[in-house]
Amino acid sequence: MVAALITVAIIAWLSQLALGGWQIWLFNRAFDKLCQQGRVGVGRSGGRFKPRVVIALALDKNDKVCDSLMMRGLTVFARPDKITALEGKYLQELKPDVIFPQDPLCQNALSLALKLKHG
Repeated sequence: MVAALITVAIIAWLSQLALGGWQIWLFNRAFDKLCQQGRVGVGRSGGRFKPRVVIALALDKNDKVCDSLMMRGLTVFARPDKITALEGKYLQELKPDVIFPQDPLCQNALSLALKLKHG
């Protein structure tokens, strides 16, 4: 009985490691594509027991959003998706509370992504 529990725990742990690595690989691949398109701003919100939200925006030389990605969720099954509502808009037009009116986690992540770091 104890050996079966230990075996199940080891299989679950190895599955978590494999799926987590796959999730990181998918995110890094999507993020690299963003970085090739222009300046990138990244924001993250969430907590230990809340769904985490990561938003990244790629801006062209005119501060216009040319691409974006959002990854949200609690598990290793979260995948990066595009935010089509942001594409083609200028940086000054983006208002997190208007774009995500019912989602404070997305609002927070977007507001952090809008604060581009220079240097």
